[in-house]
Amino acid sequence: MNSIIYFILILLIPLAAQIFVSSSYGKYKKQENSKKLTGYDIARKMLDNNNLKDMYVVITDGTMSDHYDPKRKTVRLSNDVYNGTSIASLAIAAHETGHALQDKDGYLYMKIRSYIFPVVSLATKFSYIILLIGFLFQMLDLIWIGILLVGLGFLFQVVTLPVEFNASTRAKKEIMKYNFASSEDLTGVDKMLKAAAFTYVAGVLASALELLRLISLVSGRD
Repeated sequence: MNSIIYFILILLIPLAAQIFVSSSYGKYKKQENSKKLTGYDIARKMLDNNNLKDMYVVITDGTMSDHYDPKRKTVRLSNDVYNGTSIASLAIAAHETGHALQDKDGYLYMKIRSYIFPVVSLATKFSYIILLIGFLFQMLDLIWIGILLVGLGFLFQVVTLPVEFNASTRAKKEIMKYNFASSEDLTGVDKMLKAAAFTYVAGVLASALELLRLISLVSGRD
């Protein structure tokens, strides 16, 4: 019974977070920021103001596909954010550029996340294959190895939390320092950033519940 409850929560928590962030994005995408700055303008100004003129700001495909590419030292913004002058565009562009500022400063948790990413990526690809084989052939040691690999994914998400929160903090500081937005805009920016942060918190909670679900299954078998 516990396993079923865990499974339902694992589905519902990320779904609720996605609905929340999509709703916030939909709302603030329609509201133009008072300075009429595009996402590109915000990102470029933030980079230039922090002596990062050699970094690029480019358009990437998709919706809400915005991210910072540390390998190519590039801020990648979706078309709506890159060219948009909405409060949502302002918030997203500032947040992603916040990651570039972390990279410049050698932010510890960003370094840790970069170091463990290759291992975690490989582990998560094989974790459920190993678990499936372990359950099918009643190999308890193999099951625990699979659970350990799932745990690495959880660890990665935990490390990701301070990275995302810090990027938002940096974004808000830059916006206020250089007067990129009015006080009314800042209210919307803050709500956008909090909605985005909630998705990462939801991811951590879902991963924790998945670990508990797997451990509960194994304990039941024991």
